[in-house]
Amino acid sequence: MRDQAFTIALFGVMVAVWFGMAHEDPAPKSRLPLWVGSAIGLIIAAAFGVVVGRNWNTSSALDDGGWWVFGATFIVMSLFIGGGAILLKVRDRYRWFGWWIALCVAVHFAPLVWVFKDWSYLALSVVQVAGLVLMFPRLKRAEYETSRLACSWLGLTFLVYSFVSAIVFLVRYGDPY
Repeated sequence: MRDQAFTIALFGVMVAVWFGMAHEDPAPKSRLPLWVGSAIGLIIAAAFGVVVGRNWNTSSALDDGGWWVFGATFIVMSLFIGGGAILLKVRDRYRWFGWWIALCVAVHFAPLVWVFKDWSYLALSVVQVAGLVLMFPRLKRAEYETSRLACSWLGLTFLVYSFVSAIVFLVRYGDPY
């Protein structure tokens, strides 16, 4: 229960973060939808953050030593993000930062399937990576920052995942308040 509520809350924050990053160079008419998406993400985060707080003493997949895999996955992702960012900077390809970071974040969810024993992480990873790969040719031809599409895509996928996961949570556990 706690892991699922924590994931929903964290992904609510991620909705706000990714839509916020998309504000680097948004399409002219997308500012309001990005703000609204960020606000919805923060509402989700707050609502499920309370659920996490109320259920902190319940069991977690990390209780059985999953911390090391979780931590190692996060460290490897961070190293890939940093290494790629340095390479992009050296090659004067700054506009690709958003896409690269989004790709690293999307890929890092795949190993978390084994940590949390939840195949929805793999589905999220596959959907996010597929969207990023499919937008690559369009971004290659474009002159705007890759964050316009890549960060919006991650924000949208985290929002959908949070909604679906919240529905599953409510069906499984009932009213958490």
